[in-house]
Amino acid sequence: MSSLALTIGDPSGIGPEILLQAWLKRNEEELAPFYVLGDPALLSARIRLLKLDVSIVEAEPETAAAHFGRALPVVPLENSLDDLPGHPLPANAAGVIEAISRAVEDALSGRAAGVVTCPIAKKPLYDAGFGFPGHTEFLGYLAEKITDEKSRPVMMLAGPELRTVPITVHQPLADVPASLTADLIEKTGEIVARDLAERFAVRAPRLAVSGLNPHAGEGGSMGREDADIIAPAIEALRAKGIDAFGPLPADTMFHAAARRTYDAALCMYHDQALIPVKTIGFDETVNVTLGLPFIRTSPDHGTAFDIAGRGVAKPDSLIAAIRLARLLADNTAKHNA
Repeated sequence: MSSLALTIGDPSGIGPEILLQAWLKRNEEELAPFYVLGDPALLSARIRLLKLDVSIVEAEPETAAAHFGRALPVVPLENSLDDLPGHPLPANAAGVIEAISRAVEDALSGRAAGVVTCPIAKKPLYDAGFGFPGHTEFLGYLAEKITDEKSRPVMMLAGPELRTVPITVHQPLADVPASLTADLIEKTGEIVARDLAERFAVRAPRLAVSGLNPHAGEGGSMGREDADIIAPAIEALRAKGIDAFGPLPADTMFHAAARRTYDAALCMYHDQALIPVKTIGFDETVNVTLGLPFIRTSPDHGTAFDIAGRGVAKPDSLIAAIRLARLLADNTAKHNA
């Protein structure tokens, strides 16, 4: 099968060094082959800075696997990247965007088995005119542009003991109640159930659905959203044959016994979903984008500009993302066979 495509992320962050360290651990971690869409000169400079025993080789996606055992395959970008660890530069935006775009093209064409993205920083991209809220929305746009089919990206955080999905994502908490609709919850639940079956090989996915308010609204005394919006969405999912249940008080959903009753938790807002999964398995949790016509995973952390170039960043979450991307690609291939 094809290699995985890794994007370099923001080159001023820890992306370059954690992907170099992941390659160094390729045998120890039994990682499947991958290649990096990046700037060979920048990666060479980072190797020298960190004194890493890494060789790189310029390659094409189709030849990456043949090189992977002895050198890190790098597919050069047309846009060069300036190397200034810890200091994000709008001038690097073109290369960051090119890496993501080409990785998606490789995945959709079959040249790559999936996409693993290193962290990006939004502000330097915004300063350079980037018109998307973040990675996920841009990936959805690229999928639609290339395939001419509607895409609905859904964020999942997948750890070894818990998978969570935020229904609303990057928006102020004050805006969440007005953004919640039964249709949004229902469509998100459908995508999650489908991808759990097709990509995670969960035969009969069980979805636990959180409430929005304390005690899931306490019968309407603490807000009507749970009864008027969330409960009807759950009934609609059940009518489609999806094993969804709730709304559940969020404060009792994530202990060990509760986690054994479901395969993924649908949560109403960002922190409700991300706090428990990162608390339980921070270094092993992976950001997965569901609802796309290709596999995409990412570490669950950010660019960490404060430690970039110091050699102290841990590659654990990236390694977990690489491993999960391979598993999801293999599961999908078996499902579609």
